[in-house]
Amino acid sequence: MHIDILTLFPEMFSGVFQSSILNKAREKGKYSYNLVDFREYSDSKHAKVDDYPYGGGAGMVLQPQPIFDAIEAVVNVKATKPRIILMCPQGEPYSQQKAEELAKEEHLVFICGHYEGYDERIREHLVTDEISIGDYVLTGGELGAMVVVDSVVRLLPDVLGNDQSAPMDSFSTGLLEHPHYTRPADFRGMKVPEVLLSGDHAKIEAWRRKQSLKRTYERRKDLLENFSLTTEEQQILDDIKKQ
Repeated sequence: MHIDILTLFPEMFSGVFQSSILNKAREKGKYSYNLVDFREYSDSKHAKVDDYPYGGGAGMVLQPQPIFDAIEAVVNVKATKPRIILMCPQGEPYSQQKAEELAKEEHLVFICGHYEGYDERIREHLVTDEISIGDYVLTGGELGAMVVVDSVVRLLPDVLGNDQSAPMDSFSTGLLEHPHYTRPADFRGMKVPEVLLSGDHAKIEAWRRKQSLKRTYERRKDLLENFSLTTEEQQILDDIKKQ
């Protein structure tokens, strides 16, 4: 996978891409990235990338020319048909399912805006996806792009140490993940559930499934609305509701 990020502040990404899983994945050749300061593509004498909105109003709007030219440049270099993602509070709410979808792509391009918004022609004629990481407004799209990139790269083959880690994450299965415990088995009188120490994998799996259903019911009932329960899972959930 190759990732291009169009931003006015490329320095914001240095720590993120040079740390932890993202850095290790890049060193292993699982993905590559390119930070593009789209101000460099402005045809303005003073490298201007924004202007006042037609019709009046507060704030400045990103002009189409620098964005269009920057996109055309990175697409021509890779000679691919990328997913072009606009980070925007008006976009599709981001989800694990979207991350899994994007992880299948060979080339992603992120547009990180600032100011009041984007010229509408950028939305209409360039982007394939608009993504929001939540119902709030940030000063720019950079932080949102970091979130999406991190969630996508960790899904690429052989990026995580254990191939089963990502498929069992919360939301990947449709439910919240079960509780986890590690050593010591008894910490200040707080003990690990006996079933996890039993060595009986069938009982452990049953316990984890029940805990996953219980946690989802208690914290995110909305996830159960679109989740197809087996007869056994429905019985477990019914018992949980009675408790």
